[in-house]
Amino acid sequence: MHPFQVDLQHGRQCPVSGHRPPHLSPPPPTILFNILSQKQHNNNNGSSSHNRNFSTSSEDSRQSWCHHRSQRHRLQQQQQLQQQLSNCHCEQQHLQTACRLKDPEVVCQAACTVLVKTICFTTSLPAFCQLPQRDQLALLHNAWVPLFILGLAQEHTEFEVTETRPSPPSSANSILKRILLSNDDGTERGQGGTGGGLERETSIPTLAKVHRLKASIQRLRSLDLSPKEYAYIKGALLFNPDVPGLQVPEFIEGLQQEAHRVLQEVVVTLHPQDQGRLTRILLTASFLQTIPQSLISELFFRPVVGQADLFQLMTDILLSPGAVPRDSVAAANESKWAKQHCQR
Repeated sequence: MHPFQVDLQHGRQCPVSGHRPPHLSPPPPTILFNILSQKQHNNNNGSSSHNRNFSTSSEDSRQSWCHHRSQRHRLQQQQQLQQQLSNCHCEQQHLQTACRLKDPEVVCQAACTVLVKTICFTTSLPAFCQLPQRDQLALLHNAWVPLFILGLAQEHTEFEVTETRPSPPSSANSILKRILLSNDDGTERGQGGTGGGLERETSIPTLAKVHRLKASIQRLRSLDLSPKEYAYIKGALLFNPDVPGLQVPEFIEGLQQEAHRVLQEVVVTLHPQDQGRLTRILLTASFLQTIPQSLISELFFRPVVGQADLFQLMTDILLSPGAVPRDSVAAANESKWAKQHCQR
């Protein structure tokens, strides 16, 4: 027997030739081997799939976080915008709040003094007194508000306001009042169809209107105008040929041109280095004409005259002989330069 026969029969190969008999080849894979191999294959596939799923999950998570961050940023921007709009709305509501004078007794007395001096200034001008009475009233009605504001600035009249919150009438009372006080054509009785009730509502002083008024006064004070400059500014505003219904508009236009010419001479003489001063003065004067008459009437004179017509009172003072102290020192100092040039 070959020494390696037993070993070959036991399935061992020859250590010299390395030959393995055909009948001793490795047996085919068993069922257990297939199961174990399939499990290993599944584990490998599962690991690769897990890695791919983990990468996909990480990418999705990153995208989701970026989307959430972007959405949160947009939400914050929307909240900030809403807050700004809310603040702006609150500010607008605050500016539309009705107001009144803090110290009406003192301020109204000072305002009446300024108004009397304003009328005194106009009646101290010979050229104004030579105009037809109808033109005098038309010019005064058109210019008394800017003249009055100029007087407030020149006299350094200070005033402060405080908020008022009137209780609104009930809807039932408001409807009943409209029914009882309305005419057949729908207009309110006693108003002549001019909408007087609506005008009274819109003429209520508000913080925004008072702010514009105080801003115009501050602009005048910042110019540091001399008495001569004040006088000729008033003359240029008073003699306005564009007022409707004038009988002698050409003559009034000549007076306005003369006031502008002399104002320019005064500005150049007093401020030769300030070439833009005349422009600033004229712009400020034009801004005064945007202040509504109703604001001045309601704020400064309604506590004094009540429901009386303020301009009618001014007309009575203007037309009453001796009612205005024409020899007033303040008016004379203010208008003596205007007199000289209006007589030309």
